[in-house]
Amino acid sequence: MTQSLILNRRGLLTGAGAFALSACSPEPVEAGEGQYAASPYRRISDSEWRRRLGDAAWTVMRREGTERPYTSPLNDEHRRGVFVCKGCDLPLFRSGWKFDSHTGWPSFYQVMADNIGRKRDFAIGIPRTEYHCARCLGHQGHVFNDGPRPTGLRYCNNGVALKFVSA
Repeated sequence: MTQSLILNRRGLLTGAGAFALSACSPEPVEAGEGQYAASPYRRISDSEWRRRLGDAAWTVMRREGTERPYTSPLNDEHRRGVFVCKGCDLPLFRSGWKFDSHTGWPSFYQVMADNIGRKRDFAIGIPRTEYHCARCLGHQGHVFNDGPRPTGLRYCNNGVALKFVSA
């Protein structure tokens, strides 16, 4: 009886902590509707995505995986240009919005808002806001409220989910 009471308290405290943290996340916005709802990229089969993207990008973009930190060559990309979705080439970030967050992933303080969707993610037990490409629904990363000015946001992106197009 005592052990189940401890487990219930632990569950209550964990749940309360997760609920409190969810108040710190940007409000999720679904990308299932809107201008890209009829996109042909949404009709591509899973096996075709795997063939097009390769295993690493497929795992991140189609299975909401995460690449290992400090493995993306895009961490060191500092030229003028645009970062686009690897799945469908939709522009997501301007190079001027990129900053070094010291997290090991390409990070941006601003995004082309019409080109992403957001949803609440509980995969690690605490609520986070996941964002994805609005056109092909490919997972990109998570957004946090600990970024620099002017937005205070940090779009923490998997480098393997992006391509860089120089200006």
